[in-house]
Amino acid sequence: MRLTTKGRFAVTAMIDLALRENTGPVALAAISGRQQISLSYLEQLFGKLRRHELVESTRGPGGGYSLGRKADQITVADIIVAVDEPIDATGCAGKENCMGEDSGRCMTHDLWASLNTKMIEFLDSVSLRKLVDEQLAKGVSIEEQPVKRAISSQPVVKPIKITAPNSVFAFGAAFSK
Repeated sequence: MRLTTKGRFAVTAMIDLALRENTGPVALAAISGRQQISLSYLEQLFGKLRRHELVESTRGPGGGYSLGRKADQITVADIIVAVDEPIDATGCAGKENCMGEDSGRCMTHDLWASLNTKMIEFLDSVSLRKLVDEQLAKGVSIEEQPVKRAISSQPVVKPIKITAPNSVFAFGAAFSK
C-alpha cells in the first residue's frame, strides 16, 4: 500500500483544523496557506470529508470548517476512507484474481490481505486527538486570529461629503444651470 497525497493531505488538513477547533470555523484558504496545499485540492477533499460527516461547514462572513465530531472520535482510518484512499496491499484490490481474470489467487494473496487488516487496525487505533496532542507536545503554536467584523470598531473621523445629485430632480437641475 502506498499512501498518496490525497490521504496525507487530508490527514494534515484535519490536524490543522483540529488544532484550531476552539477558535471557531477555519477557512480553507488559511489551511492552504499554512500547509502549502492547493486550495482547490482542499475544497475537493473537504467536500468528501463533509459527506462523511467528519467536518461541518459554516457559510458567510467568518465561515469555514469545523470538526463534525470530537477529535477523539475521529480516526486516521475514518479520514483516509472518507477521501477514497485505497488501503490495499494486494495486487488484485481484494478481488482474489491476482493471477489474472480466471486464474485465481496468487501465492502471497493471504500475506497481503493480512497486511491490509493490520494497516486498517493500526489506522483505526490512531485518533485525531492523539495526532493533535503530539503536535502540541512538539511545541506547535496556534496563532490567535482576531475576530473579523463587518462594521469597523473605529469611529469615522471625517464625515463623507457627497457632491452627486441625490434624486432625478436634482440631477435634472444640475444640467439646467
